[in-house]
Amino acid sequence: MNQPALAPILQARQITARVAQVAKEIDRHYDGESFVLLSVLKGAVVFTADLMRELRNPFELEFARSRSYGDATRARTEPELVVPDPERISDRHVLVVDDILDTGNTYLALRQWLMDHEALSVRGCFLLDKPARRQAEVKPDFFGFQVPDVFVVGYGLDHAERYRNLPYIAQLPAEEAA
Repeated sequence: MNQPALAPILQARQITARVAQVAKEIDRHYDGESFVLLSVLKGAVVFTADLMRELRNPFELEFARSRSYGDATRARTEPELVVPDPERISDRHVLVVDDILDTGNTYLALRQWLMDHEALSVRGCFLLDKPARRQAEVKPDFFGFQVPDVFVVGYGLDHAERYRNLPYIAQLPAEEAA
């Protein structure tokens, strides 16, 4: 089944330019110090790959997985986390890279798990920040763009595993978001 063309709200060139800027902000923050880049699958995979190519500081790559949406457009459950081996993050600075910070529940749970397992510090880097949906008291340390309270897809973000391959960010059509 073919995907319909969606109108971009963030063009590919805008994303590319901003990812490079975010990488510079991260490099300045860590200032040559090594850290663990913890990518949250699946949505952050495209952002992570592009961000990694722009970073100049040394880092080790790890992955976590979170699921809270399923095929819906609103989070249905507390996030289910699959996390890396605690030995990989103990006594290390950790940069969590995720596609979007909306309710904040996933980041809050992941940050707590990392601190409980003795990460030296935990920072959050998000392609998109959606403060209108925030439920948890968290803010991004680094982010690409603020977006309004609409369901967005593309550049790794999906709806029911569709649209991840779009090179831009678009609003999910209302008929699909229902």
